[in-house]
Amino acid sequence: MSLIAKNGAVSRSELEKLSGSSRTTVAPRLGMLFSANLVRETEKVLPTGGRPSKLLSLNEDFALIIAVDVGESQTRVALTDLTPKVLVEEVFPTDLEGDPLSILEQIAACAERLLPRIGRPIGDVIGIGMSLPSRIDYTNARVFGPSVMHRWDDLDIRGWFWDRYQIKVFADNDVNLMALAEYKTYWPDEDYFFFLKAGTGIGGGFITRGEVYRGGRGAAADIGHIQLDLPNPPLCRCGKLGCLEAYSAGWAIARDLRALGIEARNARDVISIVKRNVPEAIQLIRAAGRGFGEVAANVVSVLNPNLIVVGGTLAEAGEHLLAGIRELVNQRCLPLATQSLEIVMARSGDRAGILGAAHLVFEEQLIGGEDRTRDRVHVAR
Repeated sequence: MSLIAKNGAVSRSELEKLSGSSRTTVAPRLGMLFSANLVRETEKVLPTGGRPSKLLSLNEDFALIIAVDVGESQTRVALTDLTPKVLVEEVFPTDLEGDPLSILEQIAACAERLLPRIGRPIGDVIGIGMSLPSRIDYTNARVFGPSVMHRWDDLDIRGWFWDRYQIKVFADNDVNLMALAEYKTYWPDEDYFFFLKAGTGIGGGFITRGEVYRGGRGAAADIGHIQLDLPNPPLCRCGKLGCLEAYSAGWAIARDLRALGIEARNARDVISIVKRNVPEAIQLIRAAGRGFGEVAANVVSVLNPNLIVVGGTLAEAGEHLLAGIRELVNQRCLPLATQSLEIVMARSGDRAGILGAAHLVFEEQLIGGEDRTRDRVHVAR
């Protein structure tokens, strides 16, 4: 099962080669997957010189994923197929300073409203993926040491949903999942890929040979709290002085605009003002880009990615932001690290978190050992 999920449409003979197993071993396993309707024959055939061999693929309609993107100002809940493709979705405003259990109740209520819209029962859901704007204890799906989700710290999110639906939850930092979505959808051939989120908050996600690199405790690529060596460092939301976030995040730029008498509350307001060509806002965005560039140069020197993709709300500023990043990276990095490096804008838009959450469930639930796949087929049906 995992080989079909990972490699797409394949023939029976290709499965034998990929698995290193004989036809007599592969055939009964395929029979189980056909019986469960998890795998199907496509209309495509593989020329073999003899009898044409039909290609096998995952049945994307076999099950559903509940994908959740919890943001600082709004939460998006969607049902996806296994492609993953968004089938239906809802968005509601979020106050992360409020009761987290109330937000979980709202998420559950959204999912329960969405299921009847596509005529599917909760039993068709194989997992819940959650994108959260915080450091995450990935193994246990818990917020850990948050800078903005204080009331969520160590909350048993997985247990809450399991008690309600007996469905497993997988949660990760929002930037890791934005990176995963962007990589899977647009850059699947890039082995060393770095995603930089420039929004109300700041973060990074690193993909190496198709895998999200999380580090020892899930705090890898937490670039928003790298401290810049500049005079009069401002206070960051994490309590430290001079973090990149305190200079270049949407909330920090909004703070600086208010100090100039221009009303702004968050990254969306900042972009709206930039699009009106307000000079002060453009100047602050360009300065933010140089801040991002200083940290991105360190990332390039340490990790040597082939591609940096810049996403998040502030990325809508386009070249006003990217120019500063490119300038600092080219100034500070050796030519060997930059000669083939691309720095581009993200393409996934505001669905990156949702799609990344769905990809996470897909990989955890369907790309694994065959014994685990048997269990999942039984649970899902």
